[in-house]
Amino acid sequence: MSIFARPHYTSEITNFIEEMKQKKPTLEAEQRAGRSLLWDKHLDRSLLDEYQQGAVAQQPYVYQTRVK
Repeated sequence: MSIFARPHYTSEITNFIEEMKQKKPTLEAEQRAGRSLLWDKHLDRSLLDEYQQGAVAQQPYVYQTRVK
């Protein structure tokens, strides 16, 4: 055994997460399904290009009123 070897340590959070996974084996699949509902979206690139082309240029200082 090396003098630098440390005993195996797991934090309370890691123990809690592993315990949750043991109690509810479908947890990770449910998390992935929830993520796909909100974040994993297919983007239409041509539509996105149209939106970007139609953008109006912003003034350098947004709150400045135009003096005529």
